[in-house]
Amino acid sequence: MNIPNSERLESIYGENTKSAERFRALADNFKKIYGHDEAAFFTSPGRTEIIGNHTDHNGGRVIAGSIDLDTIGAATKNDSSVIHITSEGYAEEIVVDITKLDSIPKVVGTSSLVAGMMEAAKKFGFETGGFDAYVSTNVIAAAGVSSSASFEMLVCTIVNHLFNDGKMSVSDYARIGQYSENVFWNKASGMMDQMACAVGGPVLFSFANGSQPEYEPLDFSFQSKGYRLVIVNTGKGHADLSDEYSSIPNEMKAAAKVIGAERLCETNLEALLANIDKIPNDRAVLRAIHFFEEDRRVGELADAIAQDDTAKILRLIQESGTSSWELLQNCYSLQDCEEQKITRTLALTQLFLNKIGDGVCRVHGGGFAGVIACLVPIAETDNYVNFIAAYVGRDNVYPMNIRAVGAVKV
Repeated sequence: MNIPNSERLESIYGENTKSAERFRALADNFKKIYGHDEAAFFTSPGRTEIIGNHTDHNGGRVIAGSIDLDTIGAATKNDSSVIHITSEGYAEEIVVDITKLDSIPKVVGTSSLVAGMMEAAKKFGFETGGFDAYVSTNVIAAAGVSSSASFEMLVCTIVNHLFNDGKMSVSDYARIGQYSENVFWNKASGMMDQMACAVGGPVLFSFANGSQPEYEPLDFSFQSKGYRLVIVNTGKGHADLSDEYSSIPNEMKAAAKVIGAERLCETNLEALLANIDKIPNDRAVLRAIHFFEEDRRVGELADAIAQDDTAKILRLIQESGTSSWELLQNCYSLQDCEEQKITRTLALTQLFLNKIGDGVCRVHGGGFAGVIACLVPIAETDNYVNFIAAYVGRDNVYPMNIRAVGAVKV
């Protein structure tokens, strides 16, 4: 079975040796399991959130970027109504009959997610069908770099290529992923994760327009500023975080409702302050203040990128992280206040950064458990990796870069 050519791999990965080995193994496993001699190949990256923590679900702005960890897949039609997906490292095959979506239970794992995506695709006017796929990923699971969204955008890309002749947009991908998470996973998520994985590169997003996010690619990389992005996985934690995640958009929207709006993007900080005594939930007030200030910081960071102001870029990212810790309050779970792996790792990282006098760190992604992001001078990357690995383990420390390509057919 042929795999993607060297030029195509080079354009996506910046090399064509390790990536070719991955796709060769993918093709071999696909043929072994499903017996097909031909396949189309796909890639979908994970994502990093640069700034805009928990703003998307209330119509705010975010700067995010795809990363050089991705989910790859080999797929082909099987001329039936049944989807078969084997994911490397998982014993149980995902099987979804698109004619029996109503019978598939919700909130039971990846089968629910795929079923929700197929329901959304049909609801939004797109074609679906049965296909066989073998999937492999190096996106860190449950670690704030959107392994779920990476998988969702891979499936959308497969469905777009096999059944829709490329008619689906990245906004369609994101809507499909969000619908599935909201309806079939009961997770009150926005569309930032999906959009960042689908579009690729560093991108400024605005989610004020609901189901049709606006986005603008940015000419930016941390490497060009002399810094390396390091993601540190602090652990999954032991609490069920679904309610914690959902409390943030729900409380923000509750505050907006008091002001007479549906989402915070439809009002402003002055209106919040004028009505502050009418909001009985103090945490909702703090989270709403975070939203307005974070949305402002996103705009300022986009300007700082355009002005090539590295010092301001770093300051705004650090301010964002501090706001997440103090106002948004998503660095640890109230279900177990003694377990604070994120805040502990941030504190340790700050000790290192203070010592070298450069760099910033912040909670990354949804929060409560999972990962932090550190921007460290390139020359200090190995020193930081060795320092923080002593506390979290080397396998949980991931130096990485932003990649330019989103979810695509390879």
